[in-house]
Amino acid sequence: MTPASKKRKSALLQNLVRDKILKSFPHLKKKDVSTANTGQNGSDILLSKTGRKLVGVNFECKNQNKMKTIYDWYKQSSKNSKGLVPPLTPCVAMKMNTRAPLVVLDLDDFFTLIK
Repeated sequence: MTPASKKRKSALLQNLVRDKILKSFPHLKKKDVSTANTGQNGSDILLSKTGRKLVGVNFECKNQNKMKTIYDWYKQSSKNSKGLVPPLTPCVAMKMNTRAPLVVLDLDDFFTLIK
């Protein structure tokens, strides 16, 4: 796979996550939710202060067939979440070819969210 193909594939998942956030939180505007450039340090989905308050999740998007490094990705999201105001819940959004996108959360965080 060429580097350009990898970037396009990655951008597709970031755009999907961004669109689902906007659909789930109709109060947010497009300027409140954006995607980071491929290779940019930090979160893949960039949220405004209002977006962070409403969504409360830091997304690390990975669109790969091999998912052996899921725990490394979760650690990356946790690291990128520290120091944000308000604090965000670490989260990994991932997708495998021909499969539905999945979200990985710490189990305790998940149950906190669904209470």
